[in-house]
Amino acid sequence: MNQLSGQIAVITGANRGIGKAIAHTFAAEGAALALCARSADSLAEVANELAANGTDVFQQTCDVSNEADVERFFAEVEARFGRIDLLVNNAGAFDGGPLDELSLDAWNNVIGACLTGTFLCSRAAFRSMKLRRAGKILNIGSISAQRPREGSAPYSAAKFGVWGLTQAVALDGRPYGITCSCLHPGNVMVERRADSGKESDREPMMQPDSIARAALAMMTLPADVNFLEAIVLPRDQAYLGRG
Repeated sequence: MNQLSGQIAVITGANRGIGKAIAHTFAAEGAALALCARSADSLAEVANELAANGTDVFQQTCDVSNEADVERFFAEVEARFGRIDLLVNNAGAFDGGPLDELSLDAWNNVIGACLTGTFLCSRAAFRSMKLRRAGKILNIGSISAQRPREGSAPYSAAKFGVWGLTQAVALDGRPYGITCSCLHPGNVMVERRADSGKESDREPMMQPDSIARAALAMMTLPADVNFLEAIVLPRDQAYLGRG
Protein backbone atom coordinates (compact mmCIF):
# COMPACT_ATOMS: atom_id res chain seq x y z
CA MET A 1 0.00 0.00 0.00
CA ASN A 2 0.94 3.66 -0.54
CA GLN A 3 3.56 2.90 -3.18
CA LEU A 4 2.39 6.04 -4.99
CA SER A 5 1.77 8.26 -1.98
CA GLY A 6 2.29 11.90 -2.88
CA GLN A 7 2.44 11.18 -6.64
CA ILE A 8 0.33 12.99 -9.24
CA ALA A 9 -0.79 10.57 -11.97
CA VAL A 10 -2.47 11.49 -15.25
CA ILE A 11 -4.47 8.69 -16.89
CA THR A 12 -6.11 9.05 -20.30
CA GLY A 13 -9.09 6.98 -21.37
CA ALA A 14 -9.84 6.51 -17.68
CA ASN A 15 -13.59 6.07 -17.97
CA ARG A 16 -13.63 2.32 -18.61
CA GLY A 17 -11.65 -0.88 -19.14
CA ILE A 18 -7.91 -0.75 -18.59
CA GLY A 19 -7.84 2.98 -17.82
CA LYS A 20 -10.49 2.66 -15.14
CA ALA A 21 -8.69 -0.31 -13.57
CA ILE A 22 -5.38 1.58 -13.52
CA ALA A 23 -7.09 4.58 -11.92
CA HIS A 24 -8.49 2.45 -9.09
CA THR A 25 -5.18 0.63 -8.59
CA PHE A 26 -3.14 3.83 -8.48
CA ALA A 27 -5.67 5.44 -6.14
CA ALA A 28 -5.42 2.48 -3.77
CA GLU A 29 -1.67 3.08 -3.67
CA GLY A 30 -2.09 6.71 -2.62
CA ALA A 31 -1.80 8.65 -5.89
CA ALA A 32 -3.74 11.81 -6.65
CA LEU A 33 -5.33 11.46 -10.08
CA ALA A 34 -6.05 13.59 -13.13
CA LEU A 35 -8.36 11.68 -15.44
CA CYS A 36 -9.62 12.36 -18.94
CA ALA A 37 -11.80 10.68 -21.54
CA ARG A 38 -14.18 11.68 -24.30
CA SER A 39 -17.31 10.50 -22.47
CA ALA A 40 -18.28 12.96 -19.75
CA ASP A 41 -20.87 10.74 -18.05
CA SER A 42 -18.79 7.60 -17.63
CA LEU A 43 -15.74 9.66 -16.65
CA ALA A 44 -17.75 11.40 -13.94
CA GLU A 45 -18.90 8.03 -12.61
CA VAL A 46 -15.33 6.82 -12.22
CA ALA A 47 -14.18 10.10 -10.65
CA ASN A 48 -17.08 10.04 -8.19
CA GLU A 49 -16.31 6.45 -7.19
CA LEU A 50 -12.70 7.39 -6.48
CA ALA A 51 -13.55 10.59 -4.64
CA ALA A 52 -16.01 8.70 -2.43
CA ASN A 53 -13.09 6.54 -1.32
CA GLY A 54 -10.98 9.57 -0.43
CA THR A 55 -8.90 9.99 -3.60
CA ASP A 56 -7.91 13.49 -4.65
CA VAL A 57 -9.17 13.39 -8.23
CA PHE A 58 -9.54 15.87 -11.07
CA GLN A 59 -11.51 15.02 -14.22
CA GLN A 60 -11.97 16.71 -17.58
CA THR A 61 -13.33 15.59 -20.92
CA CYS A 62 -10.66 15.54 -23.58
CA ASP A 63 -10.22 14.20 -27.09
CA VAL A 64 -6.55 13.24 -27.01
CA SER A 65 -6.28 13.50 -30.79
CA ASN A 66 -7.13 17.21 -30.55
CA GLU A 67 -4.14 19.42 -29.75
CA ALA A 68 -6.19 22.22 -28.19
CA ASP A 69 -8.06 19.76 -25.95
CA VAL A 70 -4.82 18.19 -24.76
CA GLU A 71 -3.10 21.51 -24.08
CA ARG A 72 -6.14 22.74 -22.15
CA PHE A 73 -6.35 19.56 -20.07
CA PHE A 74 -2.68 19.56 -19.09
CA ALA A 75 -2.80 23.27 -18.25
CA GLU A 76 -5.69 22.53 -15.89
CA VAL A 77 -3.78 19.63 -14.33
CA GLU A 78 -0.78 21.90 -13.71
CA ALA A 79 -3.04 24.56 -12.19
CA ARG A 80 -4.73 21.98 -9.96
CA PHE A 81 -1.72 19.97 -8.76
CA GLY A 82 1.34 22.02 -9.67
CA ARG A 83 3.18 19.16 -11.36
CA ILE A 84 2.87 15.78 -13.13
CA ASP A 85 4.79 12.77 -11.83
CA LEU A 86 3.25 9.96 -13.86
CA LEU A 87 1.43 9.74 -17.19
CA VAL A 88 -0.41 6.67 -18.47
CA ASN A 89 -1.33 6.96 -22.15
CA ASN A 90 -4.23 4.54 -22.31
CA ALA A 91 -6.79 6.28 -24.55
CA GLY A 92 -7.38 4.58 -27.84
CA ALA A 93 -9.83 3.31 -30.42
CA PHE A 94 -10.25 0.15 -32.44
CA ASP A 95 -11.43 -0.33 -36.01
CA GLY A 96 -10.43 -2.54 -38.89
CA GLY A 97 -11.51 -4.83 -41.67
CA PRO A 98 -10.26 -5.78 -45.12
CA LEU A 99 -7.72 -3.23 -46.31
CA ASP A 100 -9.53 -2.46 -49.56
CA GLU A 101 -12.71 -1.65 -47.63
CA LEU A 102 -11.19 0.58 -44.95
CA SER A 103 -12.30 4.20 -44.92
CA LEU A 104 -9.90 7.04 -44.30
CA ASP A 105 -12.15 8.15 -41.42
CA ALA A 106 -11.70 4.78 -39.71
CA TRP A 107 -7.94 4.95 -40.23
CA ASN A 108 -7.68 8.51 -38.91
CA ASN A 109 -9.86 7.78 -35.89
CA VAL A 110 -7.63 4.92 -34.73
CA ILE A 111 -4.32 6.62 -35.54
CA GLY A 112 -5.56 9.81 -33.88
CA ALA A 113 -6.72 8.19 -30.65
CA CYS A 114 -3.90 5.66 -30.27
CA LEU A 115 -0.82 7.33 -31.76
CA THR A 116 -1.38 11.07 -32.16
CA GLY A 117 -2.97 11.19 -28.72
CA THR A 118 0.00 9.40 -27.17
CA PHE A 119 2.33 11.92 -28.81
CA LEU A 120 0.33 14.99 -27.76
CA CYS A 121 -0.08 13.86 -24.15
CA SER A 122 3.55 12.73 -23.88
CA ARG A 123 4.72 16.07 -25.23
CA ALA A 124 2.63 18.01 -22.72
CA ALA A 125 3.74 15.87 -19.77
CA PHE A 126 7.37 15.89 -20.94
CA ARG A 127 7.47 19.70 -20.80
CA SER A 128 6.36 19.63 -17.17
CA MET A 129 8.61 16.73 -16.17
CA LYS A 130 11.63 18.26 -17.86
CA LEU A 131 11.48 21.29 -15.59
CA ARG A 132 11.62 19.05 -12.53
CA ARG A 133 14.03 16.57 -14.14
CA ALA A 134 11.84 13.66 -13.11
CA GLY A 135 8.84 11.75 -14.36
CA LYS A 136 7.53 8.48 -15.77
CA ILE A 137 5.44 7.88 -18.88
CA LEU A 138 3.73 4.55 -19.54
CA ASN A 139 2.18 3.85 -22.94
CA ILE A 140 -0.43 1.13 -23.30
CA GLY A 141 0.51 -0.70 -26.48
CA SER A 142 -0.75 -4.09 -27.66
CA ILE A 143 0.60 -7.43 -28.76
CA SER A 144 -0.75 -6.27 -32.14
CA ALA A 145 2.38 -4.13 -32.25
CA GLN A 146 4.34 -7.33 -32.71
CA ARG A 147 1.97 -9.93 -34.15
CA PRO A 148 -0.93 -8.37 -36.06
CA ARG A 149 -4.17 -10.11 -36.89
CA GLU A 150 -5.72 -10.03 -40.33
CA GLY A 151 -7.93 -7.02 -40.92
CA SER A 152 -6.28 -4.83 -38.29
CA ALA A 153 -4.27 -2.34 -40.36
CA PRO A 154 -5.19 0.88 -38.45
CA TYR A 155 -4.81 -0.61 -34.97
CA SER A 156 -1.63 -2.56 -35.72
CA ALA A 157 -0.02 0.44 -37.42
CA ALA A 158 -0.97 2.68 -34.51
CA LYS A 159 0.40 0.31 -31.89
CA PHE A 160 3.62 -0.31 -33.82
CA GLY A 161 3.93 3.48 -33.81
CA VAL A 162 3.32 3.68 -30.06
CA TRP A 163 6.18 1.23 -29.45
CA GLY A 164 8.49 3.27 -31.69
CA LEU A 165 7.41 6.50 -30.01
CA THR A 166 8.06 4.92 -26.60
CA GLN A 167 11.68 4.26 -27.50
CA ALA A 168 12.17 7.76 -28.92
CA VAL A 169 10.70 9.41 -25.83
CA ALA A 170 12.82 7.19 -23.58
CA LEU A 171 15.92 8.44 -25.36
CA ASP A 172 14.84 12.08 -25.31
CA GLY A 173 13.98 11.80 -21.62
CA ARG A 174 17.28 10.36 -20.42
CA PRO A 175 19.04 13.71 -19.83
CA TYR A 176 16.09 14.93 -17.74
CA GLY A 177 15.37 11.95 -15.51
CA ILE A 178 12.28 10.96 -17.51
CA THR A 179 11.54 7.32 -18.28
CA CYS A 180 9.13 6.04 -20.92
CA SER A 181 7.86 2.47 -21.04
CA CYS A 182 5.37 0.39 -23.02
CA LEU A 183 2.97 -2.25 -21.71
CA HIS A 184 1.56 -4.60 -24.37
CA PRO A 185 -1.67 -6.34 -23.27
CA GLY A 186 -3.04 -9.44 -24.87
CA ASN A 187 -6.76 -10.19 -24.75
CA VAL A 188 -8.49 -8.13 -22.06
CA MET A 189 -12.20 -8.43 -21.26
CA VAL A 190 -13.12 -4.79 -21.75
CA GLU A 191 -16.64 -3.49 -22.27
CA ARG A 192 -16.63 -3.55 -26.07
CA ARG A 193 -15.88 -7.28 -26.03
CA ALA A 194 -18.53 -8.41 -23.57
CA ASP A 195 -21.36 -8.88 -26.09
CA SER A 196 -19.60 -8.41 -29.43
CA GLY A 197 -20.25 -11.92 -30.72
CA LYS A 198 -16.90 -11.91 -32.53
CA GLU A 199 -14.97 -15.18 -32.61
CA SER A 200 -11.81 -13.39 -31.42
CA ASP A 201 -13.67 -12.22 -28.32
CA ARG A 202 -14.32 -15.83 -27.31
CA GLU A 203 -10.59 -16.49 -26.93
CA PRO A 204 -8.98 -16.70 -23.45
CA MET A 205 -9.29 -13.34 -21.71
CA MET A 206 -7.87 -11.63 -18.65
CA GLN A 207 -9.44 -8.93 -16.51
CA PRO A 208 -8.35 -5.27 -16.68
CA ASP A 209 -7.06 -5.54 -13.09
CA SER A 210 -4.25 -7.79 -14.32
CA ILE A 211 -3.00 -5.03 -16.62
CA ALA A 212 -3.39 -2.48 -13.84
CA ARG A 213 -1.17 -4.57 -11.56
CA ALA A 214 1.47 -4.77 -14.29
CA ALA A 215 1.26 -1.01 -14.84
CA LEU A 216 1.78 -0.42 -11.13
CA ALA A 217 4.86 -2.65 -11.10
CA MET A 218 6.34 -0.77 -14.05
CA MET A 219 5.70 2.64 -12.50
CA THR A 220 6.99 1.90 -9.01
CA LEU A 221 10.55 0.89 -9.78
CA PRO A 222 13.35 3.23 -8.62
CA ALA A 223 13.63 6.46 -10.61
CA ASP A 224 16.89 5.37 -12.24
CA VAL A 225 15.35 2.15 -13.62
CA ASN A 226 13.21 1.88 -16.76
CA PHE A 227 11.02 -1.19 -17.22
CA LEU A 228 11.11 -0.50 -20.95
CA GLU A 229 8.70 -3.11 -22.28
CA ALA A 230 6.33 -5.74 -20.92
CA ILE A 231 3.99 -8.24 -22.56
CA VAL A 232 1.08 -9.45 -20.43
CA LEU A 233 -1.40 -11.93 -21.83
CA PRO A 234 -3.67 -14.78 -20.73
CA ARG A 235 -1.71 -17.96 -20.16
CA ASP A 236 -3.77 -19.85 -22.75
CA GLN A 237 -3.90 -17.18 -25.45
CA ALA A 238 -2.28 -18.05 -28.75
CA TYR A 239 0.59 -15.65 -29.23
CA LEU A 240 3.71 -17.26 -30.70
CA GLY A 241 1.51 -19.16 -33.11
CA ARG A 242 -1.11 -16.52 -33.55
CA GLY A 243 -2.31 -15.70 -37.05
